[in-house]
Amino acid sequence: MLSIIQAAGWPIWFLLVCSIIGFALIIERGLSLRSTRILSPSARDAAFDLARADQISPEQLQRLRQDSSLGLIYAHLLESKEQPEFMRRQAAEEAGSMVHFQLTRYLPALGTVAVIAPLLGLFGTVVGMIEIFSSYSPQGSDPSVLANGISMALYNTGFGILIAVPALIAHRYFRSRSDYLLHRLEIEASRLNRFIEQVS
Repeated sequence: MLSIIQAAGWPIWFLLVCSIIGFALIIERGLSLRSTRILSPSARDAAFDLARADQISPEQLQRLRQDSSLGLIYAHLLESKEQPEFMRRQAAEEAGSMVHFQLTRYLPALGTVAVIAPLLGLFGTVVGMIEIFSSYSPQGSDPSVLANGISMALYNTGFGILIAVPALIAHRYFRSRSDYLLHRLEIEASRLNRFIEQVS
């Protein structure tokens, strides 16, 4: 691996940093967008039990809020339990905007990695081509410099594509995943809101 990095030249360091950032973002989003972290069944059960209760303590709401993203939305709805329906809906929308930010967090950065990785690879290719042409002289070319320029160009192009493809796939997947989770959260919030209306 070290020999490949040496053959790719100094432009490969930009790609290595880009790959580390992309890998870290993929791991972080993969852990953050798990269903159990967003749509906790225990939060659903606790929220409907609290909706039936006459009194709700701040501690119960705090536990619900910290349970999951679904619990956060439920807590906002239950805080407005005695308010009119449109007020509860507005409270749920405010919580939903916070959850939306949490779910789509770092996705633009991951998309940026997918975009700039091929450009950084192209930059390395250009540097390699410059090295090839700089080695040319009327008396002849140095084969070692020529080979080094070619390897630099090819390695950087390959690394750029190798980083961009997984980053782009992960970006599309996580965006679709966050849209699905937001849709489920909206459905669950509507169910609790209707239930509060029935038991009030």
